[in-house]
Amino acid sequence: MAKIIIERARRAPSAVIDRIAAFVRFRLIGGEIDKGLLFKTVMYVILINVAFIYMKPILYMVTTMVKDARNILDPTVIWVPKSIFLGHIREAMRLLDYTKSLAISVSLAGAVSVLQVFSCAVAGYAFARLDFPFKRFWMAMLLFTFIMPPQVIILPTIMMFKNFGWLDTVLPMVIPAIFGHGLKGALFVIIYRSFYSTLPKELDEAARMDGAGAFRLFFRVMFPLSKSAIVVVVLFSFVWNWNDFYLPSIFMFTAENVPLSITLARMAAEMARAAGAGEMSVYEESIKMAASFLIVFPLLIVYFFAQRWFIEGVERTGLVE
Repeated sequence: MAKIIIERARRAPSAVIDRIAAFVRFRLIGGEIDKGLLFKTVMYVILINVAFIYMKPILYMVTTMVKDARNILDPTVIWVPKSIFLGHIREAMRLLDYTKSLAISVSLAGAVSVLQVFSCAVAGYAFARLDFPFKRFWMAMLLFTFIMPPQVIILPTIMMFKNFGWLDTVLPMVIPAIFGHGLKGALFVIIYRSFYSTLPKELDEAARMDGAGAFRLFFRVMFPLSKSAIVVVVLFSFVWNWNDFYLPSIFMFTAENVPLSITLARMAAEMARAAGAGEMSVYEESIKMAASFLIVFPLLIVYFFAQRWFIEGVERTGLVE
């Protein structure tokens, strides 16, 4: 009996060490590599650093636009101002003619996104579910329009719209969207084609047994099922048309009523001319930051309310792949 007690006493330290090692291995490192505390800590550090890279410009923009003259001239004030001044936002709204330009941007981006939702859905459905002559050829042409730089065809496009009398209007951006073209239209067709290709063929067969044709099958069955793809196309189209400067600067370069992207460029050019003439202002950077925030803020609101549907839509359409 005494020998047994002595032997257990000798083994006790090693048992305790084994338990501690097992705890460290399964709790700290993890039985599987992606379940340990160490792995999660490293991942959180990486994600926080990546998030800061994206958030830093926005944080700098917000903190700069609320600085008054004392905070701007104080070298110790970098991120957190000692007082809040909202006069730069009012000045930026005046220089941007914000109310009118905002209405034009919302109308233009909204109209193009709605039109592309329907036209690109029809084209994507045709490429995914229907058989028609030279289908592969037209699909190759679609991919060609996607990879071809717009600068290649911009000159004949300007001449064509000039003959139509559409320059200095929004028609060169809106009318192509009716036919599934427009900004990034080919990509939206590919998104719809990818989504409709994943739907079972039994839906087509059941609808055709009930006497539904191609148009009725699309509008009554296929299009209502593509809500996830619709969300992705609407948000992508709206954001890209909202931020687009190239096409409005080409087709509306002398127009009076222009979207926010053009008014921001005009405001920056006017400030640069004033600086070149010797009219320096300590508020120049703060006003620019305020104007940039006014343009970005509506998109932040849209994404804040639509982020859940957007993420689900990206996953279901296979865009992540």
